[in-house]
Amino acid sequence: MVAVAVAGGFAVSRLHGVFGTDHRPSYSDTKVADSKPFDPKHLTYEITGPPGTVASISYFDANAEPQHIEGASLPWTLDFAITETSAVGSVVAQGDSDQLGCRILVDGVVKTEKTVNQMNAFISCLLKSA
Repeated sequence: MVAVAVAGGFAVSRLHGVFGTDHRPSYSDTKVADSKPFDPKHLTYEITGPPGTVASISYFDANAEPQHIEGASLPWTLDFAITETSAVGSVVAQGDSDQLGCRILVDGVVKTEKTVNQMNAFISCLLKSA
């Protein structure tokens, strides 16, 4: 019985060496310096309306925190850098005129644009991934 137990133990230890279970992969040695550099994108919100229009504007900032501006004169523009690899852009406005427009641009390229014509116009633009 002792000989069988010793032979079995020897066989198991040899099989562990053959299949590599003694060498566990390490994921902690990944170097951060090997990552590719990231150029931040510029996100621009624009709200437009007839001259003299005043609007209440809400938007998500660079940190995806909601912001609100009361009594903004139109046209209104906000530009900021996005340091994350992906971001959501959202801007909404309600004005005291019958016409409003909104646009969201990424690096100067229009990604979404809307115009409304209604009493006390309300508008929203959403960009799911910048």
